[in-house]
Amino acid sequence: YQRRVHGAFFRDQMPKATKKDRAPMAPVSREYTVNLHKRLYRLQFKKRAPRAMKELKKFATQMMGTKDVRLDSKLNKFVWATGIKNVPYRVRIICSRKRNDNEDAAEKFYTLVTHKPVDTFKGKVTKVVQVQ
Repeated sequence: YQRRVHGAFFRDQMPKATKKDRAPMAPVSREYTVNLHKRLYRLQFKKRAPRAMKELKKFATQMMGTKDVRLDSKLNKFVWATGIKNVPYRVRIICSRKRNDNEDAAEKFYTLVTHKPVDTFKGKVTKVVQVQ
């Protein structure tokens, strides 16, 4: 959207979605491929694996909309398997948004991120997985 005022162009902002416009949160599981290489490019070697874990957490927070994100130990082992500096270029993960059983928790939902081993990443797309 652009409009012209006194010979100059201004961009109009798209109206942002308010809280009441969004669908309510529900338990769901989705499969994603995360490109760690672009998130760790030009990063100091000794900080790569720790940053990869932070980036996976950040990715899950953005995709699932929960602040409470828990990373599975098998995912941690996969990222750290080749050492601190040789992190895999890509990783296939399953993000599961689950209801928090703890009544005094700040958030109603949390996200559990698990590793999904695959032979190749070619042709893989984001898909919804059946909730167990």
